[in-house]
Amino acid sequence: MVDLVKTLLREAEQEFSYARELRREFHQYPEIAREEYRTAERIEAELRSFGLATTRVAGTGVYAEIKGNGKDDKTILLRADIDALPVNEERQCPYKSKIPGKMHACGHDAHTAALLTAAKLLSRHRDDFGGTVRLVFQPGEEIGYGARVFVDEGYAEGADRCFGVHTASNVPVGKVVIMPGPNNAGVDWFRISVKGKSAHVSNPEQGVDALFIAAAIVTGAQAITTRRFNPMEPLIIGIGTLHAGSAYNVVAEKAVLEGTVRTMTRKTREAVRAELEQLAKGTAQLYGGSAEIQWKDFTSPLVNDADVSAEVARIAKELFGEKNVITSRTPSLGGDDFAEFILKVPGTYAYIGSANESLPETTVSHHNGYFDIDEQAIVVAVKLYAACAVEFLQGV
Repeated sequence: MVDLVKTLLREAEQEFSYARELRREFHQYPEIAREEYRTAERIEAELRSFGLATTRVAGTGVYAEIKGNGKDDKTILLRADIDALPVNEERQCPYKSKIPGKMHACGHDAHTAALLTAAKLLSRHRDDFGGTVRLVFQPGEEIGYGARVFVDEGYAEGADRCFGVHTASNVPVGKVVIMPGPNNAGVDWFRISVKGKSAHVSNPEQGVDALFIAAAIVTGAQAITTRRFNPMEPLIIGIGTLHAGSAYNVVAEKAVLEGTVRTMTRKTREAVRAELEQLAKGTAQLYGGSAEIQWKDFTSPLVNDADVSAEVARIAKELFGEKNVITSRTPSLGGDDFAEFILKVPGTYAYIGSANESLPETTVSHHNGYFDIDEQAIVVAVKLYAACAVEFLQGV
């Protein structure tokens, strides 16, 4: 392990209080996707205090660069997502959310604090390495928004590596998951609008029941997953809302369903979309109505580069010990738009264990009003961010 990495590890421990206070501040003032104005201003203030120039991206995202003063010219991109969720925090704690109905229930406050702390350390030691560290504080991960904007506007162009982290409440604190290949599903949002014809329920033959059609689409969608695709392949068509009808005694004229499709490959993703389109329109036509379907591409499947994953796993084993690095587990059907960076730049996404059985709230699932983390996970993330940057740039 290079001497600079040893120094960064020691300083990461020393900066724990700084990182924890940042995380708790972000936790108390959560801002949901595309509303992260206070968060962005706070990030900018910290980066500027390190002597870094900042640029706003996607309205509430922040970009900065740390240029090492050495001779190397390689570039690594480090990303942290910054948005909170429209979830009410139910647990009482000194740093409880001060914004009713909004909460950092997915650990993005910790990711932001960790990358800021890593930036502080790397900025302090810019005379000790060459190359460039690109810092991406990305808004809108929860709605599949921010990553694509950064990529489309060229902030990943020319980078040699990208790296990101996410806390994991199902992994013990101190352990890290770095798995090559598919890690997270691609996610597509859809809305199906069904049009029928209203009538009194005593004369159903005079109407076209949009509610009945919608119900048939819901059940048919499950047949797509179980009968049209290999059951060994991960696939979900999840329908979360169905709104229909205007009165208890009137045949529903309209119905609207919303949900997501979650797949692990581009081929399956395209095939499922075609099947669902055919199901919706065909079912509606069969019963005398019509249906239109809208799609929104939230994020691509997240597939970690095999070579980069091996590099990062080696680094993590040096930092935390081989027994604390997990390189194989079941992929998640949850999406993460860090996938858009990996499509552009070879990279990997690591999961940082944040669960501690002696702190029950840290084992609660993400997106839950009782969610919290063991804050020692932040130090793990800081170490991994900083060490991955330096070891890659120095070609270790």
